[in-house]
Amino acid sequence: MKMKNGSVAMTLTVALVLALAVSLANGDESEKVIVKKVKGKKVCIKGWECSTWSKFCCNETISDYFQVYQFENFFSKRNTPVAHAVGFWDYQSFITATVKYQPLGFGTTGTKLDKMKEICAFLAHVGCKTSCGYGVATGGPLAWGLCYNHEMSPSQSYCDDSYKYTYPCTPGADYYGRGAIPIYWNYNYGATGEALKADLLNHPEYIEQNATLAFEAAIWKWMTPVKKSQPSAHDAFVGNWKPTKNDTLSKRGPNFGTTMNILYGESVCGQGDIDAMNNIVSHYLYYLDLLGVGREQAGPNEELSCAEQKAFNPNTAPSAASS
Repeated sequence: MKMKNGSVAMTLTVALVLALAVSLANGDESEKVIVKKVKGKKVCIKGWECSTWSKFCCNETISDYFQVYQFENFFSKRNTPVAHAVGFWDYQSFITATVKYQPLGFGTTGTKLDKMKEICAFLAHVGCKTSCGYGVATGGPLAWGLCYNHEMSPSQSYCDDSYKYTYPCTPGADYYGRGAIPIYWNYNYGATGEALKADLLNHPEYIEQNATLAFEAAIWKWMTPVKKSQPSAHDAFVGNWKPTKNDTLSKRGPNFGTTMNILYGESVCGQGDIDAMNNIVSHYLYYLDLLGVGREQAGPNEELSCAEQKAFNPNTAPSAASS
């Protein structure tokens, strides 16, 4: 049964990849928008990429404004000989991973500019967290995103026995960082696996074996709140979330800075102007420029930064930095 979940995930991935190949071959035919009204509201489906009835599928899909050459520009050094995941990450895997989430608003919310900004924001986290760039790296330090697909020298197995009744560690499994926004610890692999219907608790290695699954895990994290009373990174970024008075007093608002708070908490935010935060912001600005949006569209520094924000979940488990 354990292998069955992994096999299902792999089968779905293969099916979606084939669908992408067919859609590229068929050209405009795959982009046909079908519209209907449900309770007086317009909903659509749009080809294989946005195939669940949704108001968001009436908009441009991600491949309409973010194409192969742009992905290659974002991650131009990922397949150089010194990179650590040569041949693993590609555009097709990314677009296939978005299929479940475009009907929910991922990359399909708001104006075209809004959509482009969200893809840049999400990929800024991905690029920074998988980068092997450094100050004098060829092409600059921001060109080296997707250099890794797993932690290179794990310091521990990341097994937390306090979750032994819900997400017990599998003998021989190591829950070190893997993926596009790296997953750490048994309980995070367990929760992510449940959401994606993949047996990641018993087989955490699936994440470093399947780029689509790795991207999908990262998008799920972007779209999912840590707690029901809190926003997801997606909702904070696109403006679906309305801050409370306490949020405002804590310097948290519907902006890019708050996405870092949601994803990394006090390991990045509320610590002043630290490199861990500034590197993510730099990737966001760099990608906005590459996509033709321009960094001037990013907003003022107080919306980009979380330097003075109080963490949503302070003093959390040791995995907070990368969970």
